Amino acid sequence: MTRRLLLSLLPALLLCPARARAAEAPQPVFSSQESSYDDRTKEAIGVGNAELTYGDTLITADDWRYNPVTRIVVFHGHATLTKGARRLLADVITYHLDDGTYSVENVRMGEYPLYVTGTSATGNKTTLTVNDARVTVHEPGPFIPTLHAARIFYTPGQKLRAEGANLGVGEVRPVIFGLFQQNLKEPLISYVSLTGGYRASLGAFIEAGLHLPVADGVKLGGDLGIYTARGVMFGPSGSYQGTTDGGDYTGHFRSGFIDDHGDRLTDLLGRPIPEDRGYVEWVHQQQVTPDLTFTGVLNYWKDSEILRDFRPEEFFPVQQPDTFLESVYTGNNYFVSLFARFEPNNFESVQQRLPELRFDLLPYALGNGFYERFNASLAVLRDDPPDGTGPDLSTNRLDAYYALSRVFAPQDWLSFTPMIGGRLTYYSDAQNGRSTYTRVLGEVGFDSELRTSAVYDYKNEAWKIDGIRHLLTPRISYRYIPEADKGQAYIPPIDQQTFSTYLPPLGLGDVRNIDQLSATNTLRLELDNTFQTRDPVYGSRDLMVLNVANDFRFTRQAGERSVSVIQAQLGLMPARWLQFDAFQSFTPQTMTLQEFNTGVTVHDGDQWSVRFSSNFLRQQPPLVLQPLVGQPLDSYNVDGQVRINEAYEAVTRLQYDVVMHRFNEQTYGIRQKISNLWVAEYDITIYNGPRRESGFGFNVRLNVIAF
Repeated sequence: MTRRLLLSLLPALLLCPARARAAEAPQPVFSSQESSYDDRTKEAIGVGNAELTYGDTLITADDWRYNPVTRIVVFHGHATLTKGARRLLADVITYHLDDGTYSVENVRMGEYPLYVTGTSATGNKTTLTVNDARVTVHEPGPFIPTLHAARIFYTPGQKLRAEGANLGVGEVRPVIFGLFQQNLKEPLISYVSLTGGYRASLGAFIEAGLHLPVADGVKLGGDLGIYTARGVMFGPSGSYQGTTDGGDYTGHFRSGFIDDHGDRLTDLLGRPIPEDRGYVEWVHQQQVTPDLTFTGVLNYWKDSEILRDFRPEEFFPVQQPDTFLESVYTGNNYFVSLFARFEPNNFESVQQRLPELRFDLLPYALGNGFYERFNASLAVLRDDPPDGTGPDLSTNRLDAYYALSRVFAPQDWLSFTPMIGGRLTYYSDAQNGRSTYTRVLGEVGFDSELRTSAVYDYKNEAWKIDGIRHLLTPRISYRYIPEADKGQAYIPPIDQQTFSTYLPPLGLGDVRNIDQLSATNTLRLELDNTFQTRDPVYGSRDLMVLNVANDFRFTRQAGERSVSVIQAQLGLMPARWLQFDAFQSFTPQTMTLQEFNTGVTVHDGDQWSVRFSSNFLRQQPPLVLQPLVGQPLDSYNVDGQVRINEAYEAVTRLQYDVVMHRFNEQTYGIRQKISNLWVAEYDITIYNGPRRESGFGFNVRLNVIAF
């Protein structure tokens, strides 16, 4: 028979003095299948499904013994303590009702994702101290990250601190810490990677990376690579984050150095690459105050091919390293920025700013439909190209731009905005016999747009289309900037034109190549189309987007036509599992296709996905200001993955070169989940064509999912 003994009645039953308690304090509630009283020890005893409920604390066991004088409860056999998300199991639990402290023997506890065991432990409402402790991510296993310590201090959901700790995987724990600290709101091991395999250019290799917490918000470690055909590459790495009075900050760094005894070939400029190679990367972002931000990026490469040879997955997305510092203050309607760009590498030409101070006033309403726009900058400019690739240039430049516009909107669907602007640029170090040079330019123009729409009552259950809305927006823009190229002979061309397949910025205040301008008398036509349907979750979703634009040039540069290429961007999203996108650029006079890029993505949830894409770029004729060097581009690409079962997934990546009639890259691989903590990837890569990469590669990668 189950009996429930209320602690408020126990003193009377046990003939002990009553104790005054606040009415609002939680009262302990005991229960068991059988209860008795030990007259010798003056203890109440509960046997069978023994249980104590005390506020948010629940303790269960085979039996309990309660001393009303000391207010201590001892639980024996299959003892369990549950408090919030924390759950603790032990052979014996001794609980103090007055202060909520407790001690346990042979403790086992879990609070996702951690699992903790120890020979003994003591705790209170906030902290648990475990002796001879073992901490694992999920339950123990041969491939599970494991920490063993003489003693750990554990604050559930907040912090874990260990003394005399060693860390590793399973029973292999090679990393030793005198003191280990971890914020439990962050991953236990923020970065773990292991890669091994073979590449003809590197030989058999193994690469490993590890970050471990050494202080609150600070994780330090390193990257190690061993290559039989190259040598050993090693470098420290780490990450950090924290908060300040005004905001927060985050950052990471990485490095690698090697005495390379392999076939190093030549760098970007055709120079032999020396044996001593290395790189350093650093990124820092900080919110100093609610109005002030700071960003820093460092990319130091001792040669142009160091990342391409040893870290190709990082090289190909960003092939030109950048190093800069920037701080931006945000006002009510303006920005003030201080920007510096540096040239730490000796193989690239960088338009250095040492530094540039800039002020930007966002379009500001003056009243009566008038808006003003203003920006100004003061910059110390340097351009020191590598030896033999160009002259050294330097100047101090003061630049300011002001524009005034008036919006006419006779109807909600029509707007016409004429504008007038001017730009003044002063150079302290000019060329060709001039010590200084000042250039004053003006522009006039307008921007106009017409907004129309139509709604069609079309429904399609298969494609989940519930009506169609068509938004059509024609736009016309015009800019006249006469004699923009005046004084070109005296201006050091540091911020100059760069090759781009897109239509350039039209306004004088938007161009970045202000040291190499050309006269402009251009009318731009744009036509934007958007087709939408109703969506029960987001209100509406886009089905198709089609934008077309081109320029009519009344003033032309050498090699330019009066009508520019016509550019068209298309996006089709008829269903959430299907997306098609395309970009096209063609010459209307000859109907010659200049550029055509497409992509089709199809996926079925997390079961499988495939993307087919193509890239075509015709070789351009040399231009006076920016010659294009290189072969035409015409390739087809396939990226796919398919889930085989819960543990395995197949992946492939193919790139076919139409011009050379070959597969430039073929990658076939398998991804495997291990213990729901690791992802192992096994892939074979076959390369073709003239390139630095090996013709054949086999890789085995091991990465942590998240813990």
